[in-house]
Parts: sequence; C-alpha cells; structure tokens
Amino acid sequence: MSDFDFAIIGAGIAGASLAAQLSARASVVLIEAEAHPGYHSTGRSAAFWVECYGGPGVQPLTTASGPFLAKPPADFHDGPLMHKRGALHIGTLEQTPMAENMLTEFAASGVQIDVNDRAAVETRVPGLRSDWTHGLWEPDCCDIDVAALHAAYLRQAKRQGTALFCNSRLHAANWRNGAWQIAAGSLNCAAKIIINAAGAWADDVARLAQVRPLGIQPYRRTIAQLVVSPDVPADLPLVIGLDGSFYFKPDAGGRLWLSPHDETATPACDAAPEELDIATAIDRLQTVVDWDIQRVEHKWAGLRSFAPDRLPVIGRDKANDAFFWFAGQGGFGIQTAPAAAQLAGSLLDDAIVAPSKVDAAVYTPSRFL
Repeated sequence: MSDFDFAIIGAGIAGASLAAQLSARASVVLIEAEAHPGYHSTGRSAAFWVECYGGPGVQPLTTASGPFLAKPPADFHDGPLMHKRGALHIGTLEQTPMAENMLTEFAASGVQIDVNDRAAVETRVPGLRSDWTHGLWEPDCCDIDVAALHAAYLRQAKRQGTALFCNSRLHAANWRNGAWQIAAGSLNCAAKIIINAAGAWADDVARLAQVRPLGIQPYRRTIAQLVVSPDVPADLPLVIGLDGSFYFKPDAGGRLWLSPHDETATPACDAAPEELDIATAIDRLQTVVDWDIQRVEHKWAGLRSFAPDRLPVIGRDKANDAFFWFAGQGGFGIQTAPAAAQLAGSLLDDAIVAPSKVDAAVYTPSRFL
C-alpha cells in the first residue's frame, strides 16, 4: 500500500509548481532537504522572463508560460506576477554574426525581436560606450515576482492537500512491491511514483533510487547588487551581452543587479560568490557604460543545473517508469515554470492537458539512451 500517489523530491519552483498541478486529483508529499523551500536556485534568481533566453529549445516553454504569469487565475494570485521591462541584447561590430545568428534561430518562433541601431541602443542605455553598436530589442521581456510565484504554488499545493516536509533530505528510496519506500530526515513513507525535482541534486537522487544518472551538472552563477552614479534609471531594460559575457538590470532605489553570466562547474552545494567573479563582472560593466561604480552593496551566487544538451529533462525514466525526471531547468526554471509543470502534469495525469506548441519528446529522458 502507498501513503501517497506522488513523492516530489525538492520544493523549489519545480517541485512546488508540479505539486500544485498534481494535488488537485492525487495525494502528494513534497520533500525538501532545507529548512525552507526555495533556498537554493529559486531564491537566488535574477527574476526575468525573456523568450530567447535558453535558446530555441527552451523558448516554447517560456512563451507558453507567459499568459499565466501575466494574468494568473484569481484564486492563485491577486494580480500579475510579471511586469514589462524589455530586454536589449547588445554587441560590438565584431559581434554582428552573433546578432544575425540569433535572428535566424528565432525567425519562425513568433518572438518579437527588433533590430536597433547605435542611436536606438544609446537611447535605451544612457552612458553607453561607443564600441556597442548593435542591439536586438525584445519588448516583451518582463520582471517576474519570483517570491510571490513560488509562494502561490506552495499555497495552492497546501490548499489541495499536499504534505510538505522540510529538513528532510532524502537518504533512501527503494522500489519494493510496486511502491517506493522512502526515508527522508525523520519521514518514512511510501509512494507510487517519485518525481525528481531536486535541481542540482537530481543525479544524487537518481543514484539513491538505483536509477542511472543523466549527467545533470550544477554550475555557479554570480550576481552583485551595485550602487552606481548616476542612479540607474528605473526604466532601464535588462541588458544582455550578445556574446553571453554579462547581463544587468535595475533594482529598487537606483541600484543595479549585475552578473558576469558565469558558469563554473561545481558539486551541488550552498553556492557562495567568488571575489574574482565579482571583479570580472565589474570589469565587464566598465567596458559597457561610463557609470561610476561606488560600491558592491550585496552579492550572492546560485546554482544552475544543465543536462548534457542544456534542455530540461521531463518524463519517466526508461528503466523504471515509476521514477519521473523533472530537472535540468538551467537558469530558466522560473520563466518556464507554469508550462513545464503543466507538461509534466499531463505526462502523469491524463486529465491534465499539455500546453499547446510544446513537444514533450524534446525533453524526454529517453533522448540520452
């Protein structure tokens, strides 16, 4: 006998969103290793929705998530969960092929991308240095209220009967007599299906369940909050280097969020920022704008976890269909959460309809076999 239909390992945005999907019709236990859900990647997100971010393979999930984030159901959250920001991808003359490649990649996607010349780019980014001559403008880019979104998913899951256990790191999962026997912290329970939503720890969870790991690798990503002069305009867009070497966006009070867009392979851990990465980010910013950087006010790092092909992994394991992968969301797990959870839900419950224009086969774990 099973205590639960589904045991979801990890209560970040992935686990919370899927718990909210499934618990309307099934019994769900949400198992979290930390004292609070969303401590790692979810709580350290740069909080934006950019359709081109993650590439053409991720874009359908991002696009399909947009309507939900812009206008969530009234019983889920009161008001929109994202607000217009606009994203500007900028490059030098030498990076012209990168701009052309991006336009080609997304030509048939329906994503609006406008070519901006130097004059238009300079208007959007005051103090821009002269080397930056090319711009691709994504007007639909938005900021996401990540904390509100995550809390709403947890609230809905709880309202529908999900049992949440924190401080419960998984230490055993054994498949016996048609059910998973699970030990996590002080929790001992049984479930028909395990859902691996453990982020950077996804391969570790697979090993505990005697399932072959897929090579999901965590990478450290660094962000610093800076005080600059003059104050950052509130309407500054998200600015992204076409070569992937930086991004920055405004924060409240004229502050700036800045990242060197670093990806340093690391074991799953409580990531901390490295001083060299902060210095690299500032050095790159100074090649972009002529602002005076007064001080680093805050800094942090989070983990982004990628499968070998850098696409999410969503679906049943080939060797044991009672083990379900919901991992490898990289740095786009927040902006794809609604559609990804809907897709995963449709693969686990026939009553849930998959999002349109999203091909489940692209994300199946079987692609690695």
